[in-house]
Amino acid sequence: MQDPLEYGLIGEKLGHSFSPDIHRKLAGYDYRLVELKPEELGPFLERGAFFGLNVTIPYKKAVIPYCSNLTDQARRIGSVNTILRRKDGTLLGHNTDYDGFCYLLREAGAQVAGRKALILGTGGVSLTVRTALEDLGAGEIVFISRSGPDNYENLDRHADAQILVNATPVGMYPKTDACPVELSRFPQLEGAFDLIYNPSRTRFFQQAEKLGVARVNGLGMLVAQAKAAAERFLDISLPDERVKEIAREIEGRTRNLLLIGMPGCGKTTVGQALAQRLGRPLVDTDDLVEKTAGCSIPEIFSRDGEEVFRRLEHEAICQVCRESGQVIAVGGGAVTREENLGPMRENSTVIFLRRPVDQLPVEGRPISQANNLEELYRRRLPLYQKTADLSVENCQMEETAEEIIRRLEL
Repeated sequence: MQDPLEYGLIGEKLGHSFSPDIHRKLAGYDYRLVELKPEELGPFLERGAFFGLNVTIPYKKAVIPYCSNLTDQARRIGSVNTILRRKDGTLLGHNTDYDGFCYLLREAGAQVAGRKALILGTGGVSLTVRTALEDLGAGEIVFISRSGPDNYENLDRHADAQILVNATPVGMYPKTDACPVELSRFPQLEGAFDLIYNPSRTRFFQQAEKLGVARVNGLGMLVAQAKAAAERFLDISLPDERVKEIAREIEGRTRNLLLIGMPGCGKTTVGQALAQRLGRPLVDTDDLVEKTAGCSIPEIFSRDGEEVFRRLEHEAICQVCRESGQVIAVGGGAVTREENLGPMRENSTVIFLRRPVDQLPVEGRPISQANNLEELYRRRLPLYQKTADLSVENCQMEETAEEIIRRLEL
């Protein structure tokens, strides 16, 4: 028989969740995931074999009738994501998503007062977003839905929006190539905030990054709402710095390390050293291409031409970059195709390995053999620089791997 539950997360389908790890890091208590079918929800809550719960979809409204009281925060929002069992056995419903979203805005340095805000989506979390924006003094707040009076077909009427919040699952793993809106349609945009955290840089986030506006993903919100719940559970106060530390640790552990650079710059060798030191798998997209094609890359170029290779390379990049916690080496020309940049950046820290051109081997590298290396490097250098989060000189492979680990604080 399983030990009695003290704290945990209830939902219908939970899958993988960071929540147990986050709560253990916050306060050290046992925290479990509990999947419940709709007909199991009521009996579970009424049995009362818990001290505190978090609640996720689809039960944030369904739990309300089982709560004897709601906090003002939960009542105003109209949904509950945190339940406490009080000393008399009754349940108190609260909403810490509010605290998480307010933290997210503070972390991004968002200026909300007086701004026009669009909330993409009308699900439960969108009500939390609206309440927080109201409390922070936002001006006009508009919900955008697929079929309501304000929808994705008439967005031009709201082109003056200054704040956008993606409260939809559009762009979430595994359908990471989707984006709810084109941010260039909002010339006065000041901030774009995505509640999704897997991948860490959705297409929505990447657009905001290109525009240079305030942006942040939802990981900080997830950790901050867990902190607020832990404080309620244990009647303690925890510093905001713990949120930053835990979010940083999760990102460092789950983000891929993706190596780019000229052919022969040492991506595979440095990748092997990184993978060994960090205990991560190494994936080389050239190997995936050869496996798919059933022949070597020089044979692909000779038999089918560069365009076939680039198509196979793009498919390999899309496949591998959706996953987390890997070391990835991509071909030297991957950055020359715009369609590769989104997948490469969505869940990875991109690292540009620099190496003097006169030290680059050309054997077995069709593009290097067919071009003047100096000229090829001159053309590609701006693309490497634009795509990379980190640039490292690679002269000694082992030392380069150590430098990457040190600079990323892994």
